[in-house]
Amino acid sequence: MKAVVLTGHGGLDKLEWREDVPVPRPDAGEVLIRVGASAVNNTDVNTRTGWYSKAVRGDTGTAATEGYGGASDADGAWSGALSFPRIQGADCCGEVVAVGYGVDAGRVGQRVLVRPMHHPAGTAPDALVTFGSERNGGFAEYTTVDDEHALRIDSPLTDIELASFPCAFSTAEGMIQRAGLGSERVLITGASGGVGSAAVQLAKRRGAHVTAATSRAKMDALKALGADAVVDRNDAFPEEAFDVVLDLVGGPRWPELLDALVPRGRYVTSGAIAGPIVELDLRTLYLKDLTLIGSTRQDPRVFTDLISYIEAGEIHPVVAETYLLRDLRTAQEAFLAKSHLGKIGIVIAG
Repeated sequence: MKAVVLTGHGGLDKLEWREDVPVPRPDAGEVLIRVGASAVNNTDVNTRTGWYSKAVRGDTGTAATEGYGGASDADGAWSGALSFPRIQGADCCGEVVAVGYGVDAGRVGQRVLVRPMHHPAGTAPDALVTFGSERNGGFAEYTTVDDEHALRIDSPLTDIELASFPCAFSTAEGMIQRAGLGSERVLITGASGGVGSAAVQLAKRRGAHVTAATSRAKMDALKALGADAVVDRNDAFPEEAFDVVLDLVGGPRWPELLDALVPRGRYVTSGAIAGPIVELDLRTLYLKDLTLIGSTRQDPRVFTDLISYIEAGEIHPVVAETYLLRDLRTAQEAFLAKSHLGKIGIVIAG
């Protein structure tokens, strides 16, 4: 089959187009999926470069083209060291074409979305598998996944539109559910990206008053997406104005986000594109009775809820550009330019 294979941590040259990759066979309890579309995510780039390594202290863009020259090979993925070659692609919309032992044959022909982050059966309670990282993902013509993590979807949307949902929207919904967000005031940083723009829609769905932090060039688009207010990402945030902060940026301005929270406010993070090392004044934390929440692992209901929102038409895809799989390097370059709003889709066929 055709696939883009990651041969190691490093630059864009580590992404290799191949046409001789064996089609995987579904093991017991798994399904084989013909992939229709995928999409580009920060995690694809960060895993390629090895940004998750503790040796890396800078922002996600510094070495996004060239990598870290082997400095992060020992622990560059979510769960530490990663084995290569690896097929990335955390997003996947496709069709079940075969099933492994013990799986209902009636699943063949179903259109599915793959749950990108999940707890593997029979492992430690906090074990985590990320589709396209710890196991091969959607940057290929075919892929396999445990039966329970291929969820049937009934929607008139195209494969490329549906593939824009899994990783970004489940990350955003996971953050929102962890925060218990209701009809409150929420600040969303990095609001023009895949997760940020998803969070805008999902927070509005819950009745929140959404303030989106972004560049001036993207303010109108975020208002059209549903943001009630927008702030320039370089301007000062109003102090004690928000009940919840959904942060994807981190970096040197991080203390300002805690200042922007009201007493008993909740801060949730699932990314640090401006840098993972921040300064915390513990007095701010305890005198304001703040709650700080990290959000990666997801309750299974996060993705089933997301499927229900899609099928009900309560959330909508935001696809900025589309590329063929063989042009994945170019797609990642476009992604890194950060001039788009939402997701960059990857068409698998062709």
